[in-house]
Amino acid sequence: MIRQNGYVLTGGPGAGKTTVIKALEAMGYSIVPESGRQIIQEQVQSGGHAVPWDNTEAFRNLMQAAAVRDYHALQPGVSPVFFDRALPDVAGYTKLTGLPLTEELVSLCRECRYNDHVFIFPPWEEIFCGDEERKQDFTTATATHDRMREVYTAYGYTLFTVPPGSVRERADFILQRLH
Repeated sequence: MIRQNGYVLTGGPGAGKTTVIKALEAMGYSIVPESGRQIIQEQVQSGGHAVPWDNTEAFRNLMQAAAVRDYHALQPGVSPVFFDRALPDVAGYTKLTGLPLTEELVSLCRECRYNDHVFIFPPWEEIFCGDEERKQDFTTATATHDRMREVYTAYGYTLFTVPPGSVRERADFILQRLH
């Protein structure tokens, strides 16, 4: 099923996605936050091992489950809802880490569709920074962007590259391309 009102923001870490999605939320739009960061925080607090630097497969599986939950929670409608990553991101992460793509994940990416317009944030070294949950370096961030571009293209989405600029300029770029 296609969720026409579900717009995905994707790309590598540290490219400004979350900052822009928070700005869209402040403008009154509904958002679905990135699950990866929340999963890492929960795993660290509970002493779990499903984190990217310990058990990539378990981390991927938790991200997949969260993406499926988020997708099914989205009610069809006319108001846009912005996703900070989505199911195809899980496939991109899987490819990036060298894990095998499961038949279930491929099927989910084919069947659980978002709006065809996907907004991809390219690597932007000037704003890139790591933190406790984002331990990737800029080279890995660039590789992540490349995998996301490949995966979303392979699943037939139309990618719009969000150019560098102020947070407001980037949000406006996205809003002008909704359909």
